[in-house]
Amino acid sequence: MEKKKILVVDDDQDLALGLRVRLRANNYGTVLATDAVSAISQAKQETPDLILLDLGLPAGDGFIVMERLNNIESLASIPVIVLSARDPQLNRERALAAGARAYFQKPVDNDELMTAIGKSLGELN
Repeated sequence: MEKKKILVVDDDQDLALGLRVRLRANNYGTVLATDAVSAISQAKQETPDLILLDLGLPAGDGFIVMERLNNIESLASIPVIVLSARDPQLNRERALAAGARAYFQKPVDNDELMTAIGKSLGELN
């Protein structure tokens, strides 16, 4: 069975690399992007199975990324999980309304995140 590929979009390189290590340990392939423009470019090029998306990005925020993904037919069905340090009261509902499958406040509980990833990929009930 082929590894599921996850696009990690975060401008915090330490966090992105930490997520990459955790995802690889759980047998997922990873692709990294550090801003909104590269997130869309990587999504088009790699067609990931899931996207972990920070909201606070250079060159456009995570909401712009979700909007653009939703406007590209081949990418619109990719599940998105938002990881954000922004105020959850202002952003959680907006992210879910924009199509995010889950919203996590940073710092993220790794076990909860891995469960949400498994559910979003149809690997867990």
